[in-house]
Amino acid sequence: MVRNKPHKVESNSNSDYEVVQSGELMTFLIQTFPEKSRTTIKSLLVHRQVKVNDAIITKYNHTLRVGDTVSIIKGKGPVEFKSEDIKILFEDDYIIVIEKEAGLLSIATSNERERTAYSILRQHIKDENPKNQIFIIHRLDKETSGIMMFAKDVKIQETLQKNWHSAVLERSYIAIVEGFVAKKEDTITSWLKESSAMKMHSSDKPDDGQIAVTKYNIIKQDKQFSMLKVILDTGRKNQIRVHMKEMGHPVVGDKKYGAKTNPIQRMGLHANLLVFKHPITEAELRFESPIPRKFKRLL
Repeated sequence: MVRNKPHKVESNSNSDYEVVQSGELMTFLIQTFPEKSRTTIKSLLVHRQVKVNDAIITKYNHTLRVGDTVSIIKGKGPVEFKSEDIKILFEDDYIIVIEKEAGLLSIATSNERERTAYSILRQHIKDENPKNQIFIIHRLDKETSGIMMFAKDVKIQETLQKNWHSAVLERSYIAIVEGFVAKKEDTITSWLKESSAMKMHSSDKPDDGQIAVTKYNIIKQDKQFSMLKVILDTGRKNQIRVHMKEMGHPVVGDKKYGAKTNPIQRMGLHANLLVFKHPITEAELRFESPIPRKFKRLL
């Protein structure tokens, strides 16, 4: 059987190969390096020496597409990342996409200097190269878990923040709220303002504050609680929390915005989906985080 031969691309630091036939990564590596044993090739994956389109890949069955670039890093690859608080879903030379646990700040504030997602990732990239930097693109509240993104370059940060609405194709949350929500789906629109007590609320006057649009639909519910899929058309501070409270169904565990119950011992808000265009390659990237077990057990 004749197979298409991968096209080698010149590179100063790595050996790069262009994929000319779709298939699994392991098959590609075996065909590309017939002189190497399967054990040696698996070792490359284990030691994080294989990149696909600049992202470290360790899974042998990763799917390759025509036009992808597979790179073999000289020497051992970056140190494997380990953290109880965050999981790296994607990393290349430009961005890092993570899954954050509830209880971890996105970034330090003037009042709080504790361990944050930012500080953990900053240490991670500086372990690879002391000159590396990281920049936050968007935040999740401390008690909200789920997917968020960081940039490795200030220009990437500025590009994504400036073009957020066109770059982000889909963004949704799972929310557990108090009570039985009567409307199975709805769109909530208001103008959000921040009080002197640092608390967000809707203004009674149109255009008095920042426009905020929240869409939701019911996933499941009982007499005490409802699980909602929430889609943001805008991304204002505490937007979901405010809109749920003003709808009469605060997010569970959210005492600041009116919750009277805390059945899962955390706030019932999880950023479960982020779909966006890569700022450099313009490839569509999709990241989905499963509904937390505590959410499922409650309903």
